[in-house]
Amino acid sequence: MLDGHHYQIAYVTRDIEKAAVRLAPEIRARDIHIRETSFPAVTPTGSGTAVLKLALIWVDEVQYELIQPIKGPVEIYADLLPQDNALRFHHIAIRVDDWDSFRKEVDRRSLNVVLEGGNEALKFLYLDRRDLVGHHIEYVWATHDRWAVMGAPWAQVRGDAFSRTSGAEQ
Repeated sequence: MLDGHHYQIAYVTRDIEKAAVRLAPEIRARDIHIRETSFPAVTPTGSGTAVLKLALIWVDEVQYELIQPIKGPVEIYADLLPQDNALRFHHIAIRVDDWDSFRKEVDRRSLNVVLEGGNEALKFLYLDRRDLVGHHIEYVWATHDRWAVMGAPWAQVRGDAFSRTSGAEQ
């Protein structure tokens, strides 16, 4: 695997509200932030706007991400949905510190990128590593301020503007 810091465990579901309610007591979650998000996505089969419903839950230094695919190029998530409203493991995420160096290494090694997106403040891509570890791996880079808005414990900001239990939206 490539260098970085593991911080996230992600699951897909057909009903994010029901899944979040079931999971929260099991992981002792204090806050759950659910929202719909859209982003420009590039996949091996084309580009488009992906729309997802996300629940982001921080427990200490681990983020649980629940994903409900809505529309657009979201096959990477939709193809693994369970038949019912249960959660199904999807991927882990790794934080990278230097996106340009990381991206050059992905290209140098000709790794299989199955989804890529982002903007100036946050960039991410998924590698298909099912051959190695049985699942996809997401790699994420963000500015310090963006990590703080997402509630990352390593990016706490001074003052009352943000905390680990508020504003944890991607």
